Amino acid sequence: MANYKEIVTKAILGKGKKTFTTIDAITPEIVPTTILGCWVINHNFKGYKNGDKINIEGSYDINIWYSCMDDTKTEVVKKSTTYLESVVVPKRSEGDFSNEEVIIRSLKQPTCTRAEIVNGKIEYTVEKELGVEIVGDTKVKIAYDEEEDPWEIIPDDNTEEVNKAEKEIDEQVNEEYLD
Repeated sequence: MANYKEIVTKAILGKGKKTFTTIDAITPEIVPTTILGCWVINHNFKGYKNGDKINIEGSYDINIWYSCMDDTKTEVVKKSTTYLESVVVPKRSEGDFSNEEVIIRSLKQPTCTRAEIVNGKIEYTVEKELGVEIVGDTKVKIAYDEEEDPWEIIPDDNTEEVNKAEKEIDEQVNEEYLD
């Protein structure tokens, strides 16, 4: 007959991912002619619990390379952006939600998916995918058998075995080898 024990451990109690899309605009000092490239760099973020929701605060820098003056010169315009996203993460199991840990992962780094010139401004779209894990205490029941495996006896001294091994080596030595 099996008995049960409860083990308290940390486990993922909730997990989810979400894609966020942000549309923004920037007005460069010199009127752009053509967009040549757009990069999103320096993505930083952190998450924390706020009631039933998880808030994710983050920031990134966007650099847009463009041509100007009828495609005779190029310039780069830069903008730092901060964001606050709020999500509800579905719970996978019951557990102690009083001291949860929130882990945020960037599953897809912020990427510029569209950049257009509209009335002298550059309008762009940034997409990012974030994963959220909620880690907390939970209990696991395991079955165990009351009969334990027998304990092996550890000898106090193994000198008898060492002496036997040395004797075997001595017997293998050919004393007439040097003659």
